[in-house]
Amino acid sequence: MFTGIIEAVGTVAAVTAEGTNRRFIIEAPFAEALTAGQSVAHDGVCLSVEEVIDAEHYAVTAVEETLAVTTLSKWKAGTPVNLERALRPQAFLDGHIVQGHVDTTAECIRREALVGSHRFTFRLPPMAQYPVIYKGSIALNGVSLTVARWEAPLLDVAIIPITLRDTTFRHLQPGDRVNVEFDVVGKYVFEWMRQTAL
Repeated sequence: MFTGIIEAVGTVAAVTAEGTNRRFIIEAPFAEALTAGQSVAHDGVCLSVEEVIDAEHYAVTAVEETLAVTTLSKWKAGTPVNLERALRPQAFLDGHIVQGHVDTTAECIRREALVGSHRFTFRLPPMAQYPVIYKGSIALNGVSLTVARWEAPLLDVAIIPITLRDTTFRHLQPGDRVNVEFDVVGKYVFEWMRQTAL
């Protein structure tokens, strides 16, 4: 489990195809402190550490299903990545509950500089309904954010200066895609309502 508060921005150092999987070597400031089997969120995608290579690098593998539903299939050497280690039980829950289970991707269609913040607009893919509410929580590339505007399929979020500085949002431009994880509580309520309506 994660909080959506990004710990560091790492870099994809290398990519290797292994059948239908891809193995990524990640450069990260906390690599030395990791152990094999540990969960790390990469742009909001939970991946298990396979190997700690050295003090600055570790390896993870994304399987075919993960590559199909996230932006990881587009990663190449040099891609910046939002990183967050799993939540410790005694830590503050500063964001919201993020599982690292990406639901879909969305396209950034607008980036606007405002006084004191940036506003990003995203277009979600066609769906009948979404478990999204105005002022609710959502994770985009693993970053815990509040929905600032919601008119399906368009979603706005406001990015404060520290989030812009300390995450890959500083690189994000119109045309780029992000990983989307809807709020887990909202997903359970949404599914319960759907099933009881059947």
